[in-house]
Amino acid sequence: MNLYSYILYDKKEIFATKLSKKIDLFCVVLYNSFVIQMKKLDIIYEDKEFLVINKPAKKLTIATEKEKIHTLYHEASEYVKKKHKKNRIFIVHRLDRDTSGVVLFVKNEQLKFALQNNWNELALEREYLALVEGSLENSGTIRSYLKETKTLLTYSSKKKDGKLAITHYRPLCISTKQTLVKINIDTGRKNQIRVHMKDLGHPIVGDKKYGTGKDPYHRMCLHASKLKIIHPKTKKQYLFEARIPKELQQKNLP
Repeated sequence: MNLYSYILYDKKEIFATKLSKKIDLFCVVLYNSFVIQMKKLDIIYEDKEFLVINKPAKKLTIATEKEKIHTLYHEASEYVKKKHKKNRIFIVHRLDRDTSGVVLFVKNEQLKFALQNNWNELALEREYLALVEGSLENSGTIRSYLKETKTLLTYSSKKKDGKLAITHYRPLCISTKQTLVKINIDTGRKNQIRVHMKDLGHPIVGDKKYGTGKDPYHRMCLHASKLKIIHPKTKKQYLFEARIPKELQQKNLP
């Protein structure tokens, strides 16, 4: 008996006839990969202009040279195109691959530029939760100028020849091994929070780049918990909040 199979993978329809067991297995692998790729988005808010998603840890926000498909942008784009093939999505800001939490997309390019060009004025609140190493007992503010090495490692400089970065922090729950910290940023520099926590002597738990190398939760414990913005045209305020991962809930601290 002849076997026929259709399969959709990365927008391409694959047709195989008289499938052998090997080809059948190949198609199953492709199908499973596609299903994983199209995992349901954790949508925080959506209207005719905004799409706000709770990004999981270990997922790129946008494509890199090495990875084009398995990104939040690609999944968001596929999501809006399901409603209409001409729909488009635009990224306003991004999170590091290992950071989870609020990511804002918009549905027209004019709104994207209006937000990006005045981001520091329109983003009223950018709140994060971080689990850091050790006991951090005091609140404070860190101001430094961030620079980058040739190996793409960000560091704080005493000289004013880098990019100004301002981070406010306040401990919420302190234990002997770890501290849950609420963080608000005035600037959104690359790796800003991770570098500033390292500067304090309390790197983020699970941060393989700037931390101690310990990874008890199999992820970097940094989460973008809140984003409050002003609409550049209507002046309406929006507050978006992402669910707190179990690793960052106070009841689970060691």
